[in-house]
Amino acid sequence: MKILFCGESWVKHIIHTKGFDSFTNTEYEEGIQWFAEAMKVAGIEMDFLPGHLTPDHFPVKLEELQAYDAVFLSDIGSNSLLLSNQTFAKSEVAVNRLDLIKQYVEQGGGFAMIGGYLTFQGIDAKARYKDTSVEDILPVTMMPYDDRYEAPEGLHVQINNSDHPIFKGIDEEWPHFLGYNKVYGDEDAEVLAEHNKYAFIAVKEVGKGRTFSFASDLAPHWGPPEFINWKHYNTFWGNVVKWLSGE
Repeated sequence: MKILFCGESWVKHIIHTKGFDSFTNTEYEEGIQWFAEAMKVAGIEMDFLPGHLTPDHFPVKLEELQAYDAVFLSDIGSNSLLLSNQTFAKSEVAVNRLDLIKQYVEQGGGFAMIGGYLTFQGIDAKARYKDTSVEDILPVTMMPYDDRYEAPEGLHVQINNSDHPIFKGIDEEWPHFLGYNKVYGDEDAEVLAEHNKYAFIAVKEVGKGRTFSFASDLAPHWGPPEFINWKHYNTFWGNVVKWLSGE
């Protein structure tokens, strides 16, 4: 079993001001380590494509995507898939990779979107997945504006179907979260967990494939230490990949 995981990386450009003077430094960081460990424990192979490499290295052919049992997008906006160097810098026609993902799922692939400041609609609606082919296949409907629900006080989700395969082996209450993207479950989807009226975890059958939506982070900051260090963290994500893969 093999997946492609895109996103969960960022670059910080920091300005330090000390009296009259200032200087800058740049730092590169990733938030993939906890999920990567979950895949290792589950015996699932993963190709990791950091955000800055996605525009020019995400597959452009269906057969390339079909080498994977599932594709994950986590905290990476739609522009990173729509605007390759070929189109943005050279004004050349290129493959719409959001359409490609839809085709991949309809023909039997698994697809997951994980929440964050740059997925679903995201902060200032900059992720911009609303009204795209990705929204067509996801089990949720997005808002047309900034969709963040910030909960610094912590929140707990309601599990609607603990018997679903993605919850196999999870026998206790979930830890709290610090926020999520507000999305609504579709009529033809199953909302497995919710908070207020919003779909926190949802799944859907699409053509021959399956899709999965997780509205919060799988890493900090919305995913607090209590979640990423939770004894069922590895089990949950392993279950998700297996379900997406048709097991």
